[in-house]
Amino acid sequence: MNLRSLALVLVASAFAQVTAFAQGGIYLAPTAIHVTNSTADKGPFAFLGEGNTSQTFYGATIGGYYNFYHQGKIDAGIDLRDAITHGNNASLNNFLFGARLSGSPFVRPIKPYAQVSVGLGTSRAPTSAVHASKIEYGAFVGADYTLNRHFDWRVFEVGYTSLQTISSSTVGSTNTVIPNSNLLNFSTGIVIRIP
Repeated sequence: MNLRSLALVLVASAFAQVTAFAQGGIYLAPTAIHVTNSTADKGPFAFLGEGNTSQTFYGATIGGYYNFYHQGKIDAGIDLRDAITHGNNASLNNFLFGARLSGSPFVRPIKPYAQVSVGLGTSRAPTSAVHASKIEYGAFVGADYTLNRHFDWRVFEVGYTSLQTISSSTVGSTNTVIPNSNLLNFSTGIVIRIP
């Protein structure tokens, strides 16, 4: 967890030193993640609950982006985020880094964006302190609405990621193979822009 905090502090420090042509932002967004799996886990480390194939997790996402490329109405950059959510006494932490493409195809103030991300997903079962950290990958789309020079409202963000969550098969107490879970992310929030 300290490495994640350090990375977010470094990103925030980099935003404070942006050039006149670069644009970045820091955001905080309430988040809901619907996790599904095609195979129910019936063992003691069932992440979604014993015998369940879906569960919704609630929490928040904190992150930042930095656009370093500008061409007409198109911006490209990077995004770093950490989503911390809980559900069914289990916890899920998604730490992702990605490439981001945004633009202004409409008359301001709507700015849609899309990104692909990869990172580390950490899941903890509801009945144990044991956790598993695995590679996570996915894509996000959303739109920001400009409120003023320094603030945007993130109207919506929808994302899809895939992660092998903790299960009785990853801990090794059963021979049942549990496939990757599908994570459907929904969020809205506030963006502090640094022009």
